[in-house]
Parts: sequence; structure tokens; C-alpha cells
Amino acid sequence: MCVKVYVLRFGSDDPGKSTALKLVRKGLAIKASINEVPRCCVLLTVFSNTIFSPLDRELIEKCGLAVVDSSWKRDIKVIEDISNTWRGPKRILPALIAGNPINYGYVSLLSSAEAVAAALYIAGFIDEALKVLSLFKWGNTFLALNKDLLESYRNARSLDEIVNIQLEFLKSRNLI
Repeated sequence: MCVKVYVLRFGSDDPGKSTALKLVRKGLAIKASINEVPRCCVLLTVFSNTIFSPLDRELIEKCGLAVVDSSWKRDIKVIEDISNTWRGPKRILPALIAGNPINYGYVSLLSSAEAVAAALYIAGFIDEALKVLSLFKWGNTFLALNKDLLESYRNARSLDEIVNIQLEFLKSRNLI
């Protein structure tokens, strides 16, 4: 892959069911501690006010992409603490629909692999995103649920445009 993906493993997720660790096992990501990740690496986190966009392409190409591998249900405080102490850029993904069997159909409750694939796709690394999704039986489901959104986000020219696309999507689902 031309983008380095870092997995920050914390919390109580079952290692055998971890999508992030599967990326590591398949050679698509590197398991690392916070201190091993470049300072300029982009952390994907819900605890950010800055939305991920195609404008982040050069940054992730140069410095990489990091994801926290932890349970949404049991470890949200851990994710928040890591996000608060992160010394580099942090981004929240725009709204997408989970395709994984645990959170299927929920907006923005993505697995680590879905988050990585979405960021890669939005940044224009489509082949890499598809490679990530190909490792999972539900990878095509995630792509089918989000194809139009991912394309719209990828083609956006500004953060305002991303926000507007997201707002229209959330309105269409009666979420705002």
C-alpha cells in the first residue's frame, strides 16, 4: 500500500474479531504504539472537530493514517483519552453507513477497517480502499451502502462541500 496505516491497539476488543488486527496480519497495516507513529500522521477519531476530506490526501500520503483499535461500547473513554493526547492532526470521518455485521445499518459506527477504507477512498486511494474491504465478507456490503456518498465526498472541493453532502445525507435519513 502506498499509504502507511497504523493500528493503535487499546481496550478490550477480542483480538480474533478485530478488523484492525486482520489488516496487520495481512500486511496492510502496522501495529504501533503512539510514540512509534509520525507526528504528522492523521488520527481517525470521533473526537475531532475537523472532518476528513480529499484535502488530507497529501498529508496521509506523506505521514500515514492511524486508527484506534478498541470497542465502541466498552472503551469509548479510552478512545477519547487517546484523541485528547494525540499530538498530530485528528479527523472525524463524514457520515457513512456501517456494513459490518455488528453495527450493520448504523450511521458512523464503523469498524476500524471500514474507517480506514473510507478514509483511503475519500482521499483518492481507491485501489487501497478496495484491498482493505476485500479482506472481509461484508466489504462489498459496506461499499454498496456507501458508494454514492464515498464518491460525493471524494469529489468534494472544500470542507464546506463535505459538510453539505453530509447534512443532506443525514436529513434524508431523518437523523437531523
